[in-house]
Amino acid sequence: MASALFSPITMRELTLPNRIVVSPMCQYNSNNGSANDWHLMHLGSLSLGAAGLVMCEMTNVNPQGRISPRCAGMYSDDNEAALKRVHDFCRTYGVAKLGFQLAHAGRKGPTLPPGAGGKPLLTPEEGGWTPEAPSALPYDQGWPVPHALTKDDVRRLIGEFVTATERVNRIGYDLIELHGGHGYLLHQFMSPLSNQRTDEYGGSIENRIRFPLEVFAAVRKAWPQEKPLGIRVSATDWVDGGWTPEEAVVLARELKQLGCDFMDVTSGGLDPRQKIPLAPGYQVPFGAKVRKETRLTTMSVGLIAGARQAEDIIASGQADFVVLARGMMYDPRWAWHAAEELGADTAYAPKMMACHPKLRPQLFPSRQSPAS
Repeated sequence: MASALFSPITMRELTLPNRIVVSPMCQYNSNNGSANDWHLMHLGSLSLGAAGLVMCEMTNVNPQGRISPRCAGMYSDDNEAALKRVHDFCRTYGVAKLGFQLAHAGRKGPTLPPGAGGKPLLTPEEGGWTPEAPSALPYDQGWPVPHALTKDDVRRLIGEFVTATERVNRIGYDLIELHGGHGYLLHQFMSPLSNQRTDEYGGSIENRIRFPLEVFAAVRKAWPQEKPLGIRVSATDWVDGGWTPEEAVVLARELKQLGCDFMDVTSGGLDPRQKIPLAPGYQVPFGAKVRKETRLTTMSVGLIAGARQAEDIIASGQADFVVLARGMMYDPRWAWHAAEELGADTAYAPKMMACHPKLRPQLFPSRQSPAS
């Protein structure tokens, strides 16, 4: 039986050869928002490994939107030129399609990078800045109080998302995913825990999803019609009184009307009080709910590690894609090994063909089975 995991799928004019996605992974290693040799190595290596789609890390539309001073941005000519170098390397030597995650961290910055302790930066002298968010509510005790966005700020931000989108298109990416999960700005508007506005952007679910929908509509207009556009969404805050899976379905229906091609369904990240019941594939049911109730293409992410597990998720119709981060860090050739385990074929970068399983008898004749 043919592998579901290694079956092709088409969104708009983009056809992906399999259902495996390398998740966006924050690297905390940019210089003034710009990629460098680390990103060339990191993304270049992953582009060789035959996942259908390799996503770059969360990349922010303005300097205030970064999590840390070392986070990626797409708000300057230098940012654009630096990432184009990385993109072009991946395109020249790799086999994967290339996706871009566009974001704004909102009140979840500024901090030191996790490797440096991750503590909030409260003053400019520490390298910090005043974050911006729907309401003047800090992420946690000891975090900076954000500037509550005015309506003029909202309009500015929509423009910044559009300008960044135009830069991404000039670079040449195949797909964009907006980051509406993990407690970042779009998610902060959605959840009543972080959005206590009394204008048309707060209160009812229709108001709380207004800004994310406006951002999506503006980006969809700026992004070429032949290229897919989707969004990552946390389906639950894992806190009583927060954003819910049922609200995620409402959002998905509205996004679909605006031309959304997929929803990457994750959870949590908005509130430090969250209690997440970690287990293999623990977020898969959320994506399955969105897919079943809206017929929107979905991606599932979170503690998906084994080839059989991934195959079962796709074959059972719980998701259209599986998204891996830690699994890909541990094994950048995960997709090759999954294909071998499932008896499927997948692409190898031309300069990597010497290690293709079909060539192993010639490479390692001692490993051949004796003739019968």
